[in-house]
Amino acid sequence: MSGLEILAVVAIIGWIIFRQVRGEPLRGKRAVLLPAILTVIGFTDLHGTNGSHLQSVDVVAITIGAVGSVVIGLGFGAITRLDERGGHLWAQLPVYGLWLWLALFAWRGVAYVIADGMHAHVAASTSTLLFGLGLNRLAQAAVIVPRAMAMGVPFAPEKDGKVFMADMFDRDRAR
Repeated sequence: MSGLEILAVVAIIGWIIFRQVRGEPLRGKRAVLLPAILTVIGFTDLHGTNGSHLQSVDVVAITIGAVGSVVIGLGFGAITRLDERGGHLWAQLPVYGLWLWLALFAWRGVAYVIADGMHAHVAASTSTLLFGLGLNRLAQAAVIVPRAMAMGVPFAPEKDGKVFMADMFDRDRAR
């Protein structure tokens, strides 16, 4: 991962943090599809980094790092405040949720030390950043989507006016 890519990841994370704490209408594509895309891009970036090839020790170290990212993501999903505003879902991370961001950064450091100690060169590189972030956001979505469905509040409309997974929420309201 180049310096420009690292800067892009930092900017993305900063933007995510700002928007989560400020609160905003929650669009399904942003909550579900964007993390899936980040995960896929991150996964493809794991293969052949800086001339290194993915070894079995890398897979073990990446798995260890991924588990921590997912657990922290589940925490994000659990503490995110969900409300109905204007008939659609509104989400906001409470300020104390910044501790989870700190935990995520710390976990990334621990995962790096573990990978470096195992001589897992790909896992100890920056190539795992997008993959871990994508998994973290997917884990958050895995908690938020069922919570939203239980509330019966659909996602906010996308820019084209369509509501992601609208048919799932319509079924719940029909019951």
